[in-house]
Amino acid sequence: MERFDIAVAQNRTISGIDSQELLIETWLRTKSRKTQIAYRKDISRLVDALNKPLRLISLPDLQDYSDSLADVGLAETSQQRMLASIKSLFTFAHSIGYLQFDPAKALKLPKTKDRLAERILSEEEIIRMIALEPNIRNRAFLRLLYFSGGRVSEICDLCWRDLQQRGEAGQTTLFGKGGKTRAVMIPGSLYRELLALRAEAGPDDPIIRSRKKKGRLNTSQAWRIVRAAALRVGIIGNVSPHWFRHSHASHAIDNGAPLNLIQQTLGHSSLAITGRYTHAKPTDSSGMYLKG
Repeated sequence: MERFDIAVAQNRTISGIDSQELLIETWLRTKSRKTQIAYRKDISRLVDALNKPLRLISLPDLQDYSDSLADVGLAETSQQRMLASIKSLFTFAHSIGYLQFDPAKALKLPKTKDRLAERILSEEEIIRMIALEPNIRNRAFLRLLYFSGGRVSEICDLCWRDLQQRGEAGQTTLFGKGGKTRAVMIPGSLYRELLALRAEAGPDDPIIRSRKKKGRLNTSQAWRIVRAAALRVGIIGNVSPHWFRHSHASHAIDNGAPLNLIQQTLGHSSLAITGRYTHAKPTDSSGMYLKG
């Protein structure tokens, strides 16, 4: 009996995923909220473009679809993300027996130029962005982004129960990708700055609140805060909150922090990911030894 038949025999309603919609929703359950939104759009776009169910999609179909993404002028990074989400779905569908084989396994992702070095701000730029931010809440948000090394969604989701005192310093509990949790220490000055924002807020209230609503700061507002701070100090470019995370890692390496500690702080799945920062800003190169 084939794997899919076994799965159906064990539980006809899946989990014995006989519905394409149920398959997709089951696959998405393991992803973060932000990833679910992006992946759902990617798969919807694929299904609309090919106009056939997943079970009938072949490798040539996927290759044609990949070519079409390039033809419409999508950035290489966007193409890569969209195709990666498609490969992830097909891998999942095959692993549970929904598909007899995985046509996306041989699908090649477009290679993109590593632009990490361009997204690392200098320590002086970070300091100026924070120092020149006139709004107290926004300044605390920028400092929290930088010193925690957290993703913007992790920072926006922080509640007061996630913040504790650790001696003279503070500690935040970040909830990251795949439901993984990590504790990160922050300087005492930042801990006290955050406490000054609390007022009458309860333990489940957000640390960084939205000004227009009673809820938490959303990621769109966070992007606007960062972009305004960058423009205020004359930084040109599409600066995003994630640049603070990149800068955290790079500056920590420059100041002697061990790679494994940075890996734990940022929640990287492997040391190889963290090691990219050592290559993005090399301290030496062989060309420096040439005459001329």
